[in-house]
Amino acid sequence: MTFSHPDADVFVPNGDDPLAALRRTTHLCVAAHQDDIEIMAYAGIADCYANDHRHFTGVVVTNGAGAPRSGAYARYSDAEMLRVRREEQRAAARLGRYNLQLQLAHASVAVKQPRSPEVLADLQQIFRECVPAVVYLHQPADKHDTHIAVFLRSLEAIRELPPDRRPASVLGCEVWRDLDWLVDADKVALDASAHPELARDLLRVFDSQISGGKRYDEATLGRRSAHATFHTSHATDKLTAITWAIDLTPLVRDVTLAPRDFVQSHIERFRADVVARLSRLGA
Repeated sequence: MTFSHPDADVFVPNGDDPLAALRRTTHLCVAAHQDDIEIMAYAGIADCYANDHRHFTGVVVTNGAGAPRSGAYARYSDAEMLRVRREEQRAAARLGRYNLQLQLAHASVAVKQPRSPEVLADLQQIFRECVPAVVYLHQPADKHDTHIAVFLRSLEAIRELPPDRRPASVLGCEVWRDLDWLVDADKVALDASAHPELARDLLRVFDSQISGGKRYDEATLGRRSAHATFHTSHATDKLTAITWAIDLTPLVRDVTLAPRDFVQSHIERFRADVVARLSRLGA
């Protein structure tokens, strides 16, 4: 595989041929930054961990430039931070026994350009060469611009595929805005309960992001636990950790459906649910 950016990194933890690894992918996550995969798609990582018949592939689209730095990393140059973040992502791939880890090294500004030619070409190459059972993307109500841009570029690439080559299941996962606000019928519960030590250790691999006081590890694990408990008020907990997702498959099947209209329909159902409850129980 050859990608458009010279700094793109192709890493196969078991040393296999990269194209062969991509083609056997069953679970694919396309994320914006290093550590996003481990926050949003841990359920997929856990599904494939130590399973010879399931293969998790991670894709990080941007180079991770511009990340805040403090503590031991306070004096690191941009170039040094890029190297650190790339190696952290490789370490996560080794620890999580990923099938394949791709880092495309695009600048965020390039990703934010609609139908950015180089970004789109790289993503098209990835989606052409594998037929995963499930794809994890950023959710379209996220509040991070780069996350939304990666979601949109990924959707553009998937929609270029022939209908019979598009993934059967595409899920939008929470990072910078959670999905607890969705009405229950619109939520997809991703079981993040398995291998709790692995879940913790994967997040802590990204020391450059958490050592300065931004505790993504504790926040992510706490959110998953909270979702499991607050999922339902009239039943005991069946899972210990949940990541909420939204089913994006309608956007893949209907190329005329605008993402903003798709999200608006979910917001409207939430609004109607709140108003109906207040009306029903009010004076």
